[in-house]
Amino acid sequence: MTLPAGYSDDARALWDAATALNRAAAAVSPQVAGLPPLLFFTDPERTPRPWETAARLPPGSAVIYRAFGAADAVEAGRRLREATTDRGVKLLVGLDADLAQTLAADGVHLPEREAHSAPAIRAAHPHWLITAAWHGGPTSIKALDALVLSPIFPAGGASADKPPLGIAAFEEKSQSVPLPVYALGGIKAANAASLTGTGACGLAAIDAIQSAFR
Repeated sequence: MTLPAGYSDDARALWDAATALNRAAAAVSPQVAGLPPLLFFTDPERTPRPWETAARLPPGSAVIYRAFGAADAVEAGRRLREATTDRGVKLLVGLDADLAQTLAADGVHLPEREAHSAPAIRAAHPHWLITAAWHGGPTSIKALDALVLSPIFPAGGASADKPPLGIAAFEEKSQSVPLPVYALGGIKAANAASLTGTGACGLAAIDAIQSAFR
């Protein structure tokens, strides 16, 4: 899908790179079929009104809603669910399967420390999309649909103090596991296309997506 008129150059660069990666990965692995090419991660501080960004995302992309225990988690989640449903965008809830069920979400995204809970979540919700954060160590969670590896480039937020993997290490690590892998961390319109040929199944970001799709 090509973005229609009205989108910024940065939005086009991110979407074009993400969909190209997704197509290339799907040609190699049937597991990638149906996975969103672009993941927008929310953050209570960095994305205070994520439903506004969600309302501009291309159909087929996804929002990873991370409420982090906020008092208005359900209210904000419902606004996100409305925006994503209207756009044909998937909604995944970070960690909280109960909140995901309350919001009629499409799945969950698990922190790496909670990836072990994927089989139980899969058993309870066989049609959910289940992803998990990953930092390159050994993993054998078969119930997951995809991993999100970070940080690839110098990043902000919680990853600001972590050394970036770089493109070569991302490619090596992503090819070491039997699951599709998204690239997260410092992803921008200017560097998104540099991940071509690494095997990434798509791109994930916070600030770059919020800035581009506004």
